Amino acid sequence: MENKISFKDLNLIPPLERALTKQKYTVPTPIQSKSIPGLLQGEDLIGIAQTGTGKTAAFILPILQRMREKYPRKIKTLVITPTRELAAQIGESFSAYGEFLKFKHTVIFGGVGQGKQVRVLSSGVDILVATPGRLLDLMNQGIINLKDVEFFVLDEADRMLDMGFINDVKKIISKLPLKRQSLFFSATMSPEINKLAKTLLKNPIHVEVTPQATTVERIKQCIFFVDPSAKEKLLFELLKQEHLTSVLVFTRTKHKANKLASFLSKNNISADAIHGNKSQNARTKAISDFKTGKTKVLVATDIAARGIDIENISHVINFELPNEPESYVHRIGRTARAGADGTAYSFCAAEERNYLRDIERLIKQKIEVNNHTFHSEIAQNAVGAAAKPAPKNKRQFSRNAKYGDGPKNTQKNKKPFSKNVKSGNRPKRSFRR
Repeated sequence: MENKISFKDLNLIPPLERALTKQKYTVPTPIQSKSIPGLLQGEDLIGIAQTGTGKTAAFILPILQRMREKYPRKIKTLVITPTRELAAQIGESFSAYGEFLKFKHTVIFGGVGQGKQVRVLSSGVDILVATPGRLLDLMNQGIINLKDVEFFVLDEADRMLDMGFINDVKKIISKLPLKRQSLFFSATMSPEINKLAKTLLKNPIHVEVTPQATTVERIKQCIFFVDPSAKEKLLFELLKQEHLTSVLVFTRTKHKANKLASFLSKNNISADAIHGNKSQNARTKAISDFKTGKTKVLVATDIAARGIDIENISHVINFELPNEPESYVHRIGRTARAGADGTAYSFCAAEERNYLRDIERLIKQKIEVNNHTFHSEIAQNAVGAAAKPAPKNKRQFSRNAKYGDGPKNTQKNKKPFSKNVKSGNRPKRSFRR
């Protein structure tokens, strides 16, 4: 009810109105209606919003309106985002909204050769969308200069921090002109993120479209208490139901994502995995197949899924609960896009019981329990030590034995396998996407 205006009320120029009409967008989302008027006046902005709230259009439309055509082309707008997938999607949005304007944009990210990207840059671009690692590489090579940037967007700042990109981001910011309009977006605001925002922005307008770390009301949430040995059977039974049409499944590790996608494929359920070890071409194909319905199930880790913004995901399934309750909110927010309803199923083993308690404390509600064929009373009633993950060395021993990943407890197998079972699927060192 709070959003009663139309795009026509936002005083956008005709080429942008024409593009919105072509995309069949008439009513702005809350973040768009709250952000665009101030951004058109040149104000800095801090936006607390998750992917899927319409924040991309909230910054692209006013930037395109305020940019002036100049030749030769120089980088006037810089958008930094943490993942290749999100960078590509922002690039697609610049194409759609800027279709009837003459600005030229390009997207650069790691994981592919730089040759083609360098050739496009050398011909001149007005708008650059980039991941931090590749951008810093090309800056260090003298291929990119940011001295002409007038509009700067830092997207998903909290995930930048999670992925170890903050130092790279700070180096990039240090090369920007002091006189610029800066926009800062994050799903959550930790003290470190807040500190970064204060150094980047000047008297910003503050827009928060949903309270921090709250779930989308339209998402039906269910918890399935199940022993680890029965999780694959439960997943298979659920996926045989016809109303599960497009399903995003979350695991904590790359190893488990691969294993699960392989299990489903062998059982005649079209599935693919996406994570940081996949090549860029493999990731792009996996997302494309999932978008078009060629693949029914996409198994993903938290980091890889961050840039996925697909409107027709019917279900999110947490095969493994995340060890950070905020990640649960981000995960289930992948469904219920564009005004649709969505469903989130979560599997909870005994050793994940404390994770569930943390999640319910964060979202301030009890998640409905689903009684099913593989229901585990042990998991549902676990407390104390039984409700915590086993120590890493014991976990490694038991999982090696269970999954046949080599001789138990040998020095040869300890090191590589321990990398797979680290919670959160993130290396400690900084790495570039």
